[in-house]
Amino acid sequence: MAVRRFFRGTVEWDRLEALAVELAGRYDAAEVRVEFLDADNWLSTPFVLDDRYFVKVITRQNSLVHALFTGARNLGAFSSGTEGFFEHFSTPLAMAEHELEATRRMRALGLNAPRPVEAFEADGMGVVVLEYLPRFRPLKALEPAEVRRHAPDLFGALATMHANGLVHGDLRDENVLECGGELYFIDATNVRDDGIDRARPYDVACALAVLEPHVGARDAVRAALDAYEVPDLLEAREFLDFVNLRPDHTFDAARVKGEVERVAADAIRGTG
Repeated sequence: MAVRRFFRGTVEWDRLEALAVELAGRYDAAEVRVEFLDADNWLSTPFVLDDRYFVKVITRQNSLVHALFTGARNLGAFSSGTEGFFEHFSTPLAMAEHELEATRRMRALGLNAPRPVEAFEADGMGVVVLEYLPRFRPLKALEPAEVRRHAPDLFGALATMHANGLVHGDLRDENVLECGGELYFIDATNVRDDGIDRARPYDVACALAVLEPHVGARDAVRAALDAYEVPDLLEAREFLDFVNLRPDHTFDAARVKGEVERVAADAIRGTG
């Protein structure tokens, strides 16, 4: 489909080859060994260099698609009764620099994230380079028992971000990785400084949406209560329908809302 090809986009091989050679020179790589990953490339073209570096190449077309996605997400936020809080990047380089800085901030808070290497511009493209995590698994690839074990850590990490003025903004299965028995976070998106308070409950709603298919609504909400209070979950409840509209989330929003309402009623009765 032409529209799908437009959104996904491609980078000409000669440009990627030249970039790989430049990167190999920058990092004294033994050879130019590139492995393209089986991942969506709505907003970048990702590859692994020399089994050491994870590279994302961001084109002007990717930047345009990000602008379209940002507008749609802000409309969705309006549908949840709040002003939109997502912010577009002006250039491919700005997208790369944001990802590098968000990764640095998460690591500075003691959270697990790939080691940031650098972000730069090459041939009009934004390039961000991170540590490559070998043998990682996205959350969606874990067994339910593993997800249940990690659920409190997921909300604990979010609460740490939120307590320190940082939000993720794009929490989904593909952006939470398991490596070496621990959770790692990638691909935080851009949220306006004046929208952080509104984005926090959206993050919590996304985390509930990620967990529900694996562990069920009750266990997802219980895990959230390890890090958040009932009023926080009631705020997140307002975003669940919006999150459910996104194609990268498939969960039972009605069950999650019902479970949040149940724990809220229990809290009122003093039996939570």
